[in-house]
Amino acid sequence: MRPDDIALLAQERPLRVLLVHAGEADALTWSGVYQPLRMAAKLLGPERLHVDVRSPDKFAADAPRHHWHLVLLVADEAQAALRPPQLRAIVDRCRAAPFWGGVGAGVLWLADSGALNGARTALPWSLYADVDTVADHAIFTPHLFEVDGHRLTCCGGAASIDFALTLVESLFGAGVQAQIKEALCVDRVRGPQERQRVALQARFGTLQPKLTEAVTLMEANIEEPLSTDDIAQLVGISRRQLERLFKQYLDSLPSRYYLELRLKRARQLLRDTSHSIVQVGLMCGFSSGSHFSTAFGQLFGNTPREERQRKLAGQ
Repeated sequence: MRPDDIALLAQERPLRVLLVHAGEADALTWSGVYQPLRMAAKLLGPERLHVDVRSPDKFAADAPRHHWHLVLLVADEAQAALRPPQLRAIVDRCRAAPFWGGVGAGVLWLADSGALNGARTALPWSLYADVDTVADHAIFTPHLFEVDGHRLTCCGGAASIDFALTLVESLFGAGVQAQIKEALCVDRVRGPQERQRVALQARFGTLQPKLTEAVTLMEANIEEPLSTDDIAQLVGISRRQLERLFKQYLDSLPSRYYLELRLKRARQLLRDTSHSIVQVGLMCGFSSGSHFSTAFGQLFGNTPREERQRKLAGQ
């Protein structure tokens, strides 16, 4: 996660981050966001990073003179029904920051206020049913977290750690992230494009079990991809029916969705392992190096070699 917009935050001295803590003190969502950022602030010193915490009522009542570069509204999904009474003032204050967003139930509250209209949004799958109709224009994805321009969202829970560590790497480099990973005993940081484990089941499982089954087959067969006809046969529908499901619910063809799934897995392997580029291509179902490189470049805008060099450079 290093969009150009986010990279601008790294230029701030000091970078001021505010976490609006609307959940329980011992909740995984809260500690997952707070601990990595607190450790980064300790490593970097107050001249580079300042992390502050406010309760919802204190944040709503703060004088406008306080200035933060990034504000995140954080609450565990179990707190979703306990909306802060000053929510409108809190949302307005969040939106006054250059970058802002929510984690866990905070995403739901922002979406219901209409603040995330038009933004790709990572909402906890368990809260899909709680979204008000006013949030229809937010673009909900099954991913762990999303950065869409100046708006950041994370589904919470264990993904909060991945989100915070990815943010640390984007802002301060892989070296700082590595120190925090070691201290927290984190072996691997999941990327933003990885999916919530049960998000597809939550969105489509009851009404569209065939779609869920098809995607599960794709995720289980990355190294030796199945054909669209094979997938359709295995889930018990025609190819035409399968293509119609993918178009209606995922806005993609099965073949395109499958290709992007394999390429995202390849990017993850390039970033997180020492496998050679040829090995990564083969592990993701590409027998031709040129096809792998071309498809990777079309999706991500850089080649597998450039992706690996970026990792080695600590970007």
